Amino acid sequence: MLMHLPVLVVLAPLLAAPIVALMRGATWPWLLSTLISWFSLLCAVLLLVQVQAQGEIIYTMGGWEAPWGIEYRIDFANALLLVLITGLASVVMPYARLSVEQEVGAERAPMFYAALLLLSLGLCGMTATGDAFNVFVFLEISSLATYTLIAMGRDRRALTASFSYLVMGTIGGTFYLIGIGLLYVMTGTLNMADLAERLPSISDSSTVRTGFAFIVTGICLKLALFPLHLWLPNAYTYSPSAVTALLGATATKVAVYILIRFVFTIFGPEFSFGAEPLAEVLIPLAVIGLLSASTVSIGQPNIKRMLAYSSVAQIGYIVLGIAMGTAMGLTAALLHVFNHGLMKGALFMTLGAVMYRMGGTSLSDMQGLAKTMPLTFWAFVIGGLSLIGVPLTVGFVSKWHLILAAIELGWWPIVIVILVGSMLAVVYVGRVVEAGFFGEAKDPTRREAPMSLLIPVWILIFANIYFGIDTRLTVDIAEAAAAQLMAGGVVQ
Repeated sequence: MLMHLPVLVVLAPLLAAPIVALMRGATWPWLLSTLISWFSLLCAVLLLVQVQAQGEIIYTMGGWEAPWGIEYRIDFANALLLVLITGLASVVMPYARLSVEQEVGAERAPMFYAALLLLSLGLCGMTATGDAFNVFVFLEISSLATYTLIAMGRDRRALTASFSYLVMGTIGGTFYLIGIGLLYVMTGTLNMADLAERLPSISDSSTVRTGFAFIVTGICLKLALFPLHLWLPNAYTYSPSAVTALLGATATKVAVYILIRFVFTIFGPEFSFGAEPLAEVLIPLAVIGLLSASTVSIGQPNIKRMLAYSSVAQIGYIVLGIAMGTAMGLTAALLHVFNHGLMKGALFMTLGAVMYRMGGTSLSDMQGLAKTMPLTFWAFVIGGLSLIGVPLTVGFVSKWHLILAAIELGWWPIVIVILVGSMLAVVYVGRVVEAGFFGEAKDPTRREAPMSLLIPVWILIFANIYFGIDTRLTVDIAEAAAAQLMAGGVVQ
């Protein structure tokens, strides 16, 4: 069974989703979805252990060798991301039971959990596959599931948010597919390893350059890089709480991984940062997005929307690391992909607990929360400190590595941008902390959130602290992944 782990992590939610959709009630669909998410996490952890022990894993579907067949390739980079995706899903699923009953309704719960499994399937598939067209297939699966999940939000504006995301997501997917088509015309293959071997000899072709531009643009739209981020705030704000937590922690991170895979493995650093002016394009966009989205976050009355704009800013940090084109910059980017998933998942789940008790997530709902819901509020405080980048949290670890990468290149203005971005985070997180500690409670009779919501939240909060103190696992894997990627391909 261990040899089939690369496909099991994708196959398990695929087989379970239609079964869940055919169930009745809310309890059994939730229970099966939770068990499947835990099984997928076990598979992902075992894959990471295998990669650490024996290096890259290559799994050929049906025994057909690439490029004739589809293969899955698991190395340090995507093994770490698979743990993040399945880990967040395994925490969100137990959390979702009460949240979904309130925000979605028991009658729609089976379809909700089926769509959540399909979302997990699509994200894991994009991460594990070694075939460029298969990335598009899984991208569409995850996108269709996401549109459905967003539309299930109880606010009518969720439908508009879902439609806007559908339009923008379709454009991004189309751009990606056009780029892949151009590469196939020139190389005759869709296998990522094959593309990496064949592209250098034809890299001067205008067709290859055009394909590169289409692929990067399409992926940047999916990862919400400024100014292609306009679909994200509404999508996160009006989704059900469990959906926002999983999307905010994983979806854009998978798009970042696809960008990294194409830039460093398929096209290679020399082409991406030498023949093509990728850094000159990405760095200004990342800086503007980081500063502008952080500034916009300060004035948001809805805390869920505030964190949505914060996610756009955090994407700026990650893209800065990628655009540096160095091993240290890439290490920082990979670290922030993992760490931001932990912190943003915890924060959005905390807001879900506030939504459950208070019926909203506006700043007025946070007033006096330190007295009425202390466990929930302190979870938000610690998650906010991690978002700022306070030492002993995961946010500090990745921002510190990003600053070191900028110093290594002598990019002192970028160091200042990173510090300013953190100071802006102090302001918008501080607004909520001030309201919680010093504001008058909207309803002093409100009780603490149920333990079934608090336990998953605090699991992620403890993960924010643990991986902020003991950084050996995440830093070692990120450094190993960066070394492989900087070599221009996957180490055989």
